[in-house]
Amino acid sequence: MSKHGRILVAMSGGIDSSLAAVLLHEEGYEVIGMTMKTWDYASSGGTKKETGCCSLDSINDARNIAVSLGFPHYILDIREEFGDAVIDHFTGEYLEGRTPNPCVMCNTHIKWDALLRRADRLDCDSIATGHYANIREEAGGRFVLSKGVDSLKDQSYVLWGVSQASLSRTKLPLGHLLKSEIREMAKERGFMELVTKSESYEICFVPDNDYRGFLKRRMPGLEAEVAGGNFIMEGTGNVMGKHQGYPFYTIGQRKGLGMAFGQPMFVTEIRKDTNEVVLGLDKDLFRDGMIVSKLNLQKYDRINGPFETVTKVRYKDSGTPATISQTGDKIEVLFQEGVSAIAPGQAAVFYEGDDVIGGGWIMKSFRQSENQLGQPFAAKDMVISQ
Repeated sequence: MSKHGRILVAMSGGIDSSLAAVLLHEEGYEVIGMTMKTWDYASSGGTKKETGCCSLDSINDARNIAVSLGFPHYILDIREEFGDAVIDHFTGEYLEGRTPNPCVMCNTHIKWDALLRRADRLDCDSIATGHYANIREEAGGRFVLSKGVDSLKDQSYVLWGVSQASLSRTKLPLGHLLKSEIREMAKERGFMELVTKSESYEICFVPDNDYRGFLKRRMPGLEAEVAGGNFIMEGTGNVMGKHQGYPFYTIGQRKGLGMAFGQPMFVTEIRKDTNEVVLGLDKDLFRDGMIVSKLNLQKYDRINGPFETVTKVRYKDSGTPATISQTGDKIEVLFQEGVSAIAPGQAAVFYEGDDVIGGGWIMKSFRQSENQLGQPFAAKDMVISQ
């Protein structure tokens, strides 16, 4: 009998998930390793060799760790589930003029659910991953996600969508450790191949980082359908030239516009209905308000009244002080200062200290001083329909 029970560990083949499994094994858990096959990149027509968690090399690396320590390892093929939830969402968001975040979608709608279902079949009490974050149980029985101690590796932002039921059965053994400590632990145990292995930060199904090429291959005819729309100048509405199609641009983009404007220009807005891409100067990227929807709250079950937070609008964002107010399944965010390149479709995550209050998807951004007609915002302007 194991000391702490049976646990299913998600193993991608990288150093973090491998050490998570190693540490739990050493603590006395009965570890079962599982590597998820989410995507067959060769079938997508990309030009770069398959890398990351879906590659055969990564699967073999995870299996070798399990074999060396004597615990079982399984491969879980979730390509169909992944395609339906993550790939369809990814392409659909770009067609709506938004910028998707597939890693959050994968964590919340695929990996956790898939792992827990298999954990039940294997009689595992809990699951574990190699994410740099922490989970604790409050006195009232609520589970709270908080930042990992390594501020440079903290991954709490991508886990805001994990439900209370899932958090209650999840262990994150690396949350209290620094990346440097993880590397040293791997060296001490003789896993030098993990220390020297390069880490992938790309979208697993777009390893060449060419999301435009992915969309074109995924949706034949899209390029011809959306080509020829206008670049519009922020503020004046003047036509600046023609673009390749609104799905092929993202908020904040400067390079790859296909035209020279005599000064750095940035994408400040994408208008799907008119196939217009709005351009402006760096200062035109700033907004100090946004509407967030499709919420998942973790620390509290509801935001009562105006609540002071630090809000992040992207993974590498350091966060900005903001006041949030909840109405139904929407949260209005009023920042204390302007935030650059708020992209609809990305995740917004709200923090109280190191704790994740919750998060949701950015639906729109605005300037508090004016609405689209240049008039002061009224309360009714803050509520949008889905």
